[in-house]
Amino acid sequence: MARTQNVALVGSDSLLGREIRDLFPSSGLGGSLSLVAGGEEEVGALTRLEDEPAVVSPLDPQALEGAAVVFLAGTPESSRQALAMRTEAALIDLTYATEDAPAARVRAPLAEPLEYTAPAGAVHVIAHPAATAIALLLGRLHELTDVARAVVHIFEPASERGRKGLDELQQQTVNLLSFKGLPKNVFDAQLSFNLLARYGEDAPEALEDVERRIERHLATLNAMSHGAPLPSLRLIQAPVFHGYSFSFWVEFERHPGLEAVEEALSAEPLDLRGAGLEPPTNVGIAGESGIAIGALSTDRNNSQACWFWAVADNLRLSADNAIAVARQLLR
Repeated sequence: MARTQNVALVGSDSLLGREIRDLFPSSGLGGSLSLVAGGEEEVGALTRLEDEPAVVSPLDPQALEGAAVVFLAGTPESSRQALAMRTEAALIDLTYATEDAPAARVRAPLAEPLEYTAPAGAVHVIAHPAATAIALLLGRLHELTDVARAVVHIFEPASERGRKGLDELQQQTVNLLSFKGLPKNVFDAQLSFNLLARYGEDAPEALEDVERRIERHLATLNAMSHGAPLPSLRLIQAPVFHGYSFSFWVEFERHPGLEAVEEALSAEPLDLRGAGLEPPTNVGIAGESGIAIGALSTDRNNSQACWFWAVADNLRLSADNAIAVARQLLR
């Protein structure tokens, strides 16, 4: 049974912070959740938590004092600031800002072996949601029969760039329809009604860097669990607000048949949409946990390979993993 201990949330007004706030009441963690500014909120702002008024505290040692676990969901700068405070609380980083720290460990309980235990004093960096989804799906297939190779196209939503990404996509769409200039502070390119293989040169974050982070986290998750070969990845920025979409091509050493593949991809947290059902969409998965899969078919030009489509709510997947790590820490 989980111990009742206090939990702090740095970045309570970010997209990921709000997801943690929504999940906390049903998480079974117990204790209280204190809200701490993470770079974008106004210190002292009055908000609501579980239908009760709550005040956002400044990020300082006093705000983290007494917390057993601290979720870092604000800006990368606020996560590094919290790490520098050397609090005794366990840190769960959803921003990736601390992944280069010596104590950092990439975590994704949804895709980890049940027996995995992080070392004492670890900084728990939540794996990129795309890496978690790919590791989980390929792991299930590799347990069924050896995967020879795989190719995955990843379609990234604007919400991975935070609220600024959502606002820019929305404003670009409005401006295009009214023949106005386009804001390009986040993507430095037209994303609305478009697909991007790369951002513009002046974008604050390169899409190639995100792609490399996914590969690093996926390699870590694969190594700690099933050992499936690392797939070839291509990250594409899609003009959608929320939810990842994935196109998988998987070649087996010996194709086990679509029925066996469907069975391997049926157990939770996977939701298989079999033949006769509409393939899942990123709109349909919004606000839902798990990963939905559909449109399975054998490759017409390679009898040992199959295609399938998968979708996941990126924010919920990261938050679910973070909550799962906190449960482990508070056991």
